[in-house]
Amino acid sequence: MPRCETCGNEYSRSITVTVDGEAHEFDSFECAIHALAPTCRHCGIRIVGHGVESGAHIYCCASCAREAGAKGLVDHI
Repeated sequence: MPRCETCGNEYSRSITVTVDGEAHEFDSFECAIHALAPTCRHCGIRIVGHGVESGAHIYCCASCAREAGAKGLVDHI
């Protein structure tokens, strides 16, 4: 039975997520998000939506990007 790589739970209805050709096994989307979603450089929250990028950095929103010193980023209104 597949084992979740985040929590270790064995679950017959697991999900496989492939990133850059590497397969990852999880028992839930929650575990997949915890393992694979990027974190906001400013507040540390997991970015599940689009986020915004400035250079090599990713933020959950334009507000966090501005707080971190990024210029010219706006959220969609």
